[in-house]
Amino acid sequence: MAQTPQRVPDPARYARHLALAEIGAAGQQRLAEGAVLVVGAGGLGSPAALYLAAAGVGTIGLVDHDRVELSNLQRQILFATDEIGQGKALAARARLTALNPALRVVAHAEKLVAGNIERIFRDYEVVIDGTDRLATRYLINDACVLLGKPLVSAAIHRFEGQAMTYVPGHAPCYRCLYPESPEDLVPNCATAGVLGVLPGVMGSIQATEALKLLLGIGETLAGRLLVYDALSMRFDEFRFARRADCAVCGEHPAITSVAQHEEQGLNRITDWSPQQLADELKKGEERLLLVDVREPHEWADGRLPGSVHMPLGTVPARMNEIPADVTPVFICAAGGRSMRAAQLFVASQGREAINLAGGVMGWSQVYGAPPKPDEHHH
Repeated sequence: MAQTPQRVPDPARYARHLALAEIGAAGQQRLAEGAVLVVGAGGLGSPAALYLAAAGVGTIGLVDHDRVELSNLQRQILFATDEIGQGKALAARARLTALNPALRVVAHAEKLVAGNIERIFRDYEVVIDGTDRLATRYLINDACVLLGKPLVSAAIHRFEGQAMTYVPGHAPCYRCLYPESPEDLVPNCATAGVLGVLPGVMGSIQATEALKLLLGIGETLAGRLLVYDALSMRFDEFRFARRADCAVCGEHPAITSVAQHEEQGLNRITDWSPQQLADELKKGEERLLLVDVREPHEWADGRLPGSVHMPLGTVPARMNEIPADVTPVFICAAGGRSMRAAQLFVASQGREAINLAGGVMGWSQVYGAPPKPDEHHH
């Protein structure tokens, strides 16, 4: 039987906090009563969650439906080599509980979608966004605005990181900074790469912001975008203001419910890593159809065996070629165009679709370049 979480701060464990006038016993008790949700137990979520647990935040929630892969271990410090294949949320819960047994750690091993986000967010005071998909970032932002939850958001790319904090009623939101969603212009870690220690810096900043929000001390990144360049070892910041025309926090918001995200079909699209797709293909999954939406010259340079060619521009007219008893796996060079194809498909057909995260480039990094049509592989 699980032990009842300890709500009285341990003087020995938290001695360095108790010595700070800005925290002290009252502040440590406040942390023990606090509840923070970390969305994404990956590169950003790992250090954020570890430091929140070490700091004594009484309830920590972890949202992640992925499994630990070997390529994660370069930066996702929550996990160990012998945990490859395990669910991230459950493995992370075990790690945080081992670090600080007095805490209540809740594993939400499910994909965050419009249909469950309000239920998951309800019991938390602060949300940390450590995801790497823009569609999910907008969903998280919109939910936090509509539910009045503070949000600490960060992003990483190669050697650069960004962080910002949304405080309800006192600061602009993520949409104020980035009104549009250029999904196909933003590469993910699988294709662009990322310096392993970079998310450690940005995730620690997110944890710092969350602790300050719980304690009510200091100045947060509200209205400021913090930019970190690891190569030049330089921090810069850019101030931005609330937009009167913001779609969710503006004067005449167009988004008034998270259910509007369901209408875009985002909850019916699942991202698969190259390893996940390879594992399913090894099972001889006949329910899957690989649909390559790249241009003819890209297709000619090599494609995954068994895939069919359907350039993105032709997808709306050719959806009926995808049998009703299979789930399409859309593939492009880096994962952006395939996501667009998946969005078009679910919006039109109302069915599930899978997007190959990282595309052919991500696949090639793990399994080598796919064969050209005149090459024979046994």
